[in-house]
Order: sequence, then structure tokens, then C-alpha cells
Amino acid sequence: MTKERKDRETPARLARLLLGALSGLLAGFAALAVAELVSAAVRPQAGPVIAVGGAAIDRTPAGVKDWAIRHFGTNDKLVLQLGIVAVLALLALLLGAVATRHRRSGAAGVLLFGAVGAVAATSRPDSTGSSDGLPSVLGAVAGALLLYVLVGRLRAPARGTADAGDAPARGTVIAADAGAAPARGTAIASDAGPVDDSSDEDTAQRPRTGGQGWDRRGFVIAATAAAAASAGAGLLGRSLNGKGGEQAAASRKRVRLPAAASTAAPIPKGAQLRVPGVSRFVTPNSAFYRVDTALVVPKVDATTWRLRIHGKGVARPMTVSFDDLLRRELIERDITLTCVSNEVGGPFVGNARWTGVRLADLLAECGVEPPSRGGPADQLVARSVDGMTIGTPVDDVMDGRDAMLAVGMNGEPLPFDHGFPVRMVVPGLYGYVSACKWIKDIELTTFDAYDSYWVKRKWARTAPIKTESRIDTPKPFARPTAGTVMVAGVAWAQHRGIERVEVRVDDGPWGTADLAAEDTRDTWRQWSFPWKATRGGHSLTVRATDRAGRTQTEKRTRTIPDGASGWHSVVVTVD
Repeated sequence: MTKERKDRETPARLARLLLGALSGLLAGFAALAVAELVSAAVRPQAGPVIAVGGAAIDRTPAGVKDWAIRHFGTNDKLVLQLGIVAVLALLALLLGAVATRHRRSGAAGVLLFGAVGAVAATSRPDSTGSSDGLPSVLGAVAGALLLYVLVGRLRAPARGTADAGDAPARGTVIAADAGAAPARGTAIASDAGPVDDSSDEDTAQRPRTGGQGWDRRGFVIAATAAAAASAGAGLLGRSLNGKGGEQAAASRKRVRLPAAASTAAPIPKGAQLRVPGVSRFVTPNSAFYRVDTALVVPKVDATTWRLRIHGKGVARPMTVSFDDLLRRELIERDITLTCVSNEVGGPFVGNARWTGVRLADLLAECGVEPPSRGGPADQLVARSVDGMTIGTPVDDVMDGRDAMLAVGMNGEPLPFDHGFPVRMVVPGLYGYVSACKWIKDIELTTFDAYDSYWVKRKWARTAPIKTESRIDTPKPFARPTAGTVMVAGVAWAQHRGIERVEVRVDDGPWGTADLAAEDTRDTWRQWSFPWKATRGGHSLTVRATDRAGRTQTEKRTRTIPDGASGWHSVVVTVD
């Protein structure tokens, strides 16, 4: 091939490669759109992005999980899903480029990723069976077929593309004129048929035109139609999946919580400090932290919800409905919840008024005795509709604390994000060993016999909440004005209560902070400290002491295996 001809064909080959990559991207989009549509007929959690994301969470080391929560907070799930989509897009581009030379290999690659999605979906703890693999499989088939067709348009010859003065490309079939010598590499039509020396598996059925003769019109039409159809399928699937939760939403809207037989005492007037920047004593539902593994928030219909209680030492197994719970004696309590992933000074702690049924009463009706009174089961395993398992010490549930199956939060039915229709709340324990959302099953067993989800990932079996405190104001790197600066925040030691909070400026002596009124020992407590601030840079540190006499330790520890510890400090510059 002459240099002039090579230079002329290089841009065409590059264009073909780029259009192949675009074909892969369109094929990937089609695969996800069809999978979304099919998942509406199966269940939203069976979609490939959700299934693969869930499998990734299951296999993520605890340290990586903590890093994600620390950097992305409650947006960690969104970041994970966007990351999965980005990786799939890059792989789709690569497969499209490969398909320009090996069309069948590119299509096979799409099918392979479909198989990965199907395996991820069917292996999830909440999988309903082989049907969960259908969205990934059918989506991959659609994507593979589309890639094969689109790349075929890049290979198909366009009519009338060869110029009369152009020399035929290597491997081109021409008719031999009498007396004309064929160009090197040209196959001459004869009785023996054309000759094709291409090494590509698919090129034996097509003529070559040096990249100049692909079917532009056919490709544009096919690509446009595919993009439109994929968008339509995806939007329809998203709409149908949304409607799947409409019945659950309607059931929540119909809920009227009965008045609690045992109401919470009014919150003391002095519990909320009038200091700008300090946390609200009662955290609104919309602002309450959410940390869980559900990429799709379960939408459970309260009218069909059932809870089964069974297992070791259960003399009378029980199954209750949502209406059964509402007909029982309800209690109302103010309880502060804390996530074990909360770093020192972190945001994953909140206080709410919960309404529910005493869990100890239900267990007693089933004939359950705690191990401290001779019962054979020392662990209560709660199972969620999304497959999560949470193990709670039976003694802690039945020791008189207000452990409950909650149906209400701050005077309204539980929000879906926080476990509607029913969740567990156990004061004094980190959420990963107590706060099962979307609960559907309670099994009594032993810690020796079963490890729950997080215990399998090296977290502690039992995890009472540690005594901690946080500075809410001033914020880190704030620039207050010299004079009296109010330092304020919250401290918590659920089920023990806060006795004292102290503040230190730089390396000076500890000063006692003023405590706000205490609501209950199961809620956090606000505090304030008037600081006579002088110009320059300063470090402010806080520590708390609980009613059991234990002072918060200075030693910094990671959240793994049973919660972070250490003093919270902020650095400010006083002007």
C-alpha cells in the first residue's frame, strides 16, 4: 500500500473505531434499559446495577466501607451506583471498539457481563430465585444483538461509494477487463469465484472499500432508532418500578397511629439550648441519618406485611400482622440512635420520638426466657426484607429497657427510608446489632450457632454505645470575634445518661460545661461553655462522663470492630 493511500485510509479507520465505540455505548444503554423494563416484571432489586452494587457492598472490606461513609456520607450508595454505571460505560466503549474487528467477540463480551449480573442477582441474600437473573440476561441479549447490528452497518458497503479513478483496495473483488493487469492483492472474478484473504472472521461475506464505503445512512438510522427505543424502554421500566411502590405508599398513607398507652413525658423546656449552631434536640425525619446497605429502599405494603417469631426456646411461635401490632398496647419513647460507623465528631447520630410495641412482651408471649433466667437462646436474629440480618443479645432486649418494634417516628408512620412498616429500636446498642429496618422475621438462636451480616465482616457480636461528645459550634476553622464565644454541642451515652461534660482550650485545664436539661438517659444531652476567646489560633476539645462514672477516653480508635472512641476537637482562629 502506498503512503498516500495509507494516509488517506487512516482517518477512515479511526472514524470507524470511534463509531464502533459509540455502538458499544448504545448497546450498553440498551442492555440496561431492557433490564430495567424486565425488572419491573420481576422486582426492582433484580436489576443489574442494583444486584451488582449489592454484591459489591457484600464483598467490600469493612475499612473500605468506612472510608466511603466518611467521605460520601449518606450519598455513598449513589456514588457506588454512578461508579458501576461509569465502569459499564467504559467497558461498553471497549467492547464496541473490539467489535469493529471481531464482531462476534464484542457481542459475546456483552453477554458475559449479562451473566455476571445474573449471578450477582441470584446470589443476593434476598434473592427470590432464578427469575432474578432474567433482567440481566434479557438485557444482555438485547445489547449483544444491537451491537452486532450496528457494527454490521459499519461494515456494509454503501452503494456508489467507489470512484471511477480509485484503485481497488486489497482484497476487493473486481471484474477483469481484457488486457488489464489487476492490482496486487486484488481478487479477480472468475469461474473459481472471488478470493478473500482477510483474517477477520466476519469479513469473508463482505467486500472491502478501504473504510470509505460503510453504510452511513443505515448506521445513523439504526443508532437513532436504538437510542430512542432504549430511552423509551428505560423510562417505561422506571415508571413501572415506581408504580410497584404505589400500593405500599397508599398503605402508609392510610395508617392512623393509635394513641400510645404509655406516652413519653414532655421534653423539658431546657433540653434545647438557644445557641445558634447547636443540633436540634429532636431530629426531623427528613434530616435523620440513614446508613444501610439497601441500594433500593424497600417499599413494603403494610396490609400484606407479616412478622414471624420462632426458633430456639420459642414455646409458642407467632406470626403477627401490622394491624395486630396497632391493636396492641403501644409505648412512646424518646431514644437517640447512633451508627457504629460514626467517626468521632461525626453526623450519624440522631434523636427521635418512637412509637411501638414492647419487644420483650412479644417474646414473653412466645415463651422466650433470656439466658440470664435459664433460656437456651442468647441471640435474637432479625431479618429484613432486603436480606439483612442483625443479631441482638436477648438479655439486652429483655432487661427492662424500652426495646420495641417501632411503627411510628416523631408522630407519624415510619418513613420508608427508616423502615416502614416496622423496625426494631433498642436503646443503648449501635444500630448494626439492634436497629433492623423493614423487619420480617425474628429467630431465637445462639451466638455460637449463627453470625449475622456484620459479624461475618469482622464487627463485634455485641456493641453497647460508647460515651461520646461532639462540638457543634464553633465549626472547624471558624473565625469568631474575640470576647465571649459560646462553645456548644451534644453528648450521649444511651441507657446510661450523661453526668458531666468538660471543655479544654488548647492544653489548658478542663472546664465544666453547663448541661441542658436531661430528657431521659436514652437521649443525648446538649451542653454549652462560655469561652473568653483571645486573638489567635486555638484548639477546643470536649469530653463527657456518663452516669456510670466512665469518662470518655482520649484514645482514638477506628469504628471497627465496635465503634469509634476519642475526644472531639476543633481548631479556630479568633480575630
